[in-house]
Amino acid sequence: MKLFSKEQIYEGDKLTTERQNISSTDLMERAGTQIFNWMHARMQGAQVPIHVFCGIGNNGGDGLVLARHLVTHGYNVVCYIVNCSDKRSKDFLINYDRIKSVSKTWPNMLSCKEDLSEITIGGDDIIVDAVFGIGLNRPPNDWVKHLFQKFKVSKAFTLSIDIPSGLFTDRAVDDEDAVVYAGYTLSFQSPKLAFFLPGTQKFTVQWEVLDIGIDRDYLRETETEVELIAKHEVLPLYKPRQKFAHKGDFGHVMILGGSYGKIGAVNLASRSALNSGAGLVTVYIPTCGYHSMQTAVPEVMVITDEHETHISNINFDIQPTVIGVGVGLGTSEDTVKTFAAFLKKNTIPLVIDADGINILSRNKTLLNLLPEQTVLTPHLKELERIIGTWSDDFEMLEKVKAFSEKYNVIVLIKGAHSITVNKNKMYINTTGNPGMATAGSGDVLTGMISGLIAQGYTPLAATIFAVYLHGKSADISLEDYGYQSLIASHIIEKIGEAYIDLFKQPEQPKEETQQKQ
Repeated sequence: MKLFSKEQIYEGDKLTTERQNISSTDLMERAGTQIFNWMHARMQGAQVPIHVFCGIGNNGGDGLVLARHLVTHGYNVVCYIVNCSDKRSKDFLINYDRIKSVSKTWPNMLSCKEDLSEITIGGDDIIVDAVFGIGLNRPPNDWVKHLFQKFKVSKAFTLSIDIPSGLFTDRAVDDEDAVVYAGYTLSFQSPKLAFFLPGTQKFTVQWEVLDIGIDRDYLRETETEVELIAKHEVLPLYKPRQKFAHKGDFGHVMILGGSYGKIGAVNLASRSALNSGAGLVTVYIPTCGYHSMQTAVPEVMVITDEHETHISNINFDIQPTVIGVGVGLGTSEDTVKTFAAFLKKNTIPLVIDADGINILSRNKTLLNLLPEQTVLTPHLKELERIIGTWSDDFEMLEKVKAFSEKYNVIVLIKGAHSITVNKNKMYINTTGNPGMATAGSGDVLTGMISGLIAQGYTPLAATIFAVYLHGKSADISLEDYGYQSLIASHIIEKIGEAYIDLFKQPEQPKEETQQKQ
């Protein structure tokens, strides 16, 4: 799913009115009606008090359309106009006149000076937030900020239209008290980037996209900077196997890493590479890990370094398809030196994680030696070490894009919604759960990305696909283990089921049959 920028949304609205020969007011009517249909399908006329708070721009106009339909369908609704300025949009004014024609009482006009204690909202009520939309370009004033805090304190269910009021689409929030905390957000045509970033995702617990009929050609043809990755997006990436295929067709992964006490990381990465479909897997580890690896993973071949406890001299005579490096590697002086020497002569595609990234962050000149489209898989702390600090998530993304462009590498920012960055393009994953916050989860992902590259997937496709499968495997594991008991090995065990799930059809509702008496 494409995530459209604010400017692209405005352009889509404009083109839609032109190509469909409708007015902007008609498009607003369509949007407000969709919100009403969503609410009506769930409430079925229930007389829960509904408080619709409308700004005086187009987001407020959407709210007025909703309020009018709620009134005409007999709902218990009170509409408020947050009237802090004299700059009303044309479509807002048209819908303001329309609601006055059907409402017994005009919408309550709030001049942004009233005592907020006079607005009574119960904990079992519903608040519809239609105060500000994506056009907001400055923080709300103090009175509006206190109104938003009243929403929060009330404990009422809060439904935001398009985006929680006070939240920006393209920059961070300065004052978190000046943003609506929504229980649910109905976003027009596509979700907003802010829904997926650590610092701003908390402003909506859940979200859903409403189709308001934006021009299909525009939606299909417009390239966006951000895409949301779900099953529909990864299915086209899948490479089916031919009947007479053999292991040589699916590549040879080398996992290079491990140190005394951290051989388990190599174990996890090599197992996940195999379970992802790699034809062959070889590990390059210190001598101390030889017996444990041969015993624990008999499918994996083992090459040992001359040193007992750490990697000191990277030297092998095989030709792997891809090398996953860094898991459990350590950062000893010997290891740093041999890693630098290895990069100077290596031409094999790389996936770099953990201590591999830490070594690069301390020796940034080594970044110039990375093969094109090398995949780096940092968590946030490792990312900070390699690109520097940032003040907010939006600045972080800009720095990662610049880093990716400068070195022609793919950066996977691991987190609740892992983001794959390739130059100026970002892919946000939708699978996974908090149970993945466990030791070894990242090692598994390194092995999966390496395994897919070995099978002929491009580094970008391999990263996007592996992140999806990694999260889906954890989601399947959750059914058996819950959040607290899920471990990295469980994710590996469910990779096969994650593949199978790609081709499962949604269950159809069973037809109810009535028995004749």
